[in-house]
Amino acid sequence: MAQMGFFDLSDRYASLDAKKDPLAEFDAVVPWEDFRAALELVWRRPDAERKSRAGRKPMDAVLMFKTLVLAALYNLSDDQIEYQIRDRLSFMRFLGLGLDGRVPDAKTVWLYREALAQAGVTEALFRQFDGHLARQGYIARGGQILDASIVRVPVSRNTRDENAAIKRGEVPEDWAERPAKRSQKDTDARWTKKHGKSHFGYKNHVNVDRRHKLIRRYHVSDAALHDSQAVDHLLMRGNTGAGVWADAAYRSEEMEGKLLARGLKSHIHRKGRRGKPLGVQAKGSNRSKSTVRSRVEHVFGAQSNDMGGTMLRTIGLVRARAKIGMKNLVYNMRRLGQLRRLNPNPA
Repeated sequence: MAQMGFFDLSDRYASLDAKKDPLAEFDAVVPWEDFRAALELVWRRPDAERKSRAGRKPMDAVLMFKTLVLAALYNLSDDQIEYQIRDRLSFMRFLGLGLDGRVPDAKTVWLYREALAQAGVTEALFRQFDGHLARQGYIARGGQILDASIVRVPVSRNTRDENAAIKRGEVPEDWAERPAKRSQKDTDARWTKKHGKSHFGYKNHVNVDRRHKLIRRYHVSDAALHDSQAVDHLLMRGNTGAGVWADAAYRSEEMEGKLLARGLKSHIHRKGRRGKPLGVQAKGSNRSKSTVRSRVEHVFGAQSNDMGGTMLRTIGLVRARAKIGMKNLVYNMRRLGQLRRLNPNPA
């Protein structure tokens, strides 16, 4: 087989551009170097702490971050992302790698994600990009839409006694003697029911602005936390609109008082009670509110369908926060490209 030359590679890249490679647009709208300082604090040890300058140099921090972005964009495992980078020219170009470039292996990807997770910097990176959105003219407009989505994890098959111990915050007796088993058990995830079906995992609570459908705030919890309990983490003051939309799960006297105290106007769905169903007027009001509230479902739909799904392959709340936070950040990056196409000059 003939070896691919420089001009052959250029022709391949030209063909990708002719087909409107989505990663080229994605790459162009994100200021990757702005993240370098925060990333290198986590990824690179200060020179004073390094025992020796010998050995292979660590992978570039921004390249590793972009690798995690690709993994979140297509919901790829660590082994899959290594394979896809080696296999796909579009991935290589996105990362700035040539055919002879050093590709991050699955273990390095895991170590880098773990470093970000343990340092808890994903939310700071999310806020940093939100600042970039504002500087580009995409400030939060039109009001706030609140909702939560269940993020599933593989089910842990535990006995009743083991589950009881976990809920008490204890480690089941035989787990301490079996570290391999303990490492595969997610003791932070919880069960919940939705529409009569049981789900095991976490929740992604989000605040989406009405105008741009960008995620402005988020909070990650176990799946058992009621949606309304995350509101204090989600509400923001910077939105140009005073309206707040949410489904009936958020409605309560406490919630109405909380919004009033913040100068916000409630558009939360009303809910009927046993023996007191909603009247015609209330049902009509809910339908009207749904035309706005449904915009948040587009966000969750994009994450579930366009971005390869949301199921987690990690264990524990710390890692779940990092993975879900990265998914939210990458959604906003992707959405920025869409907004640029629709309206290059936002008002």
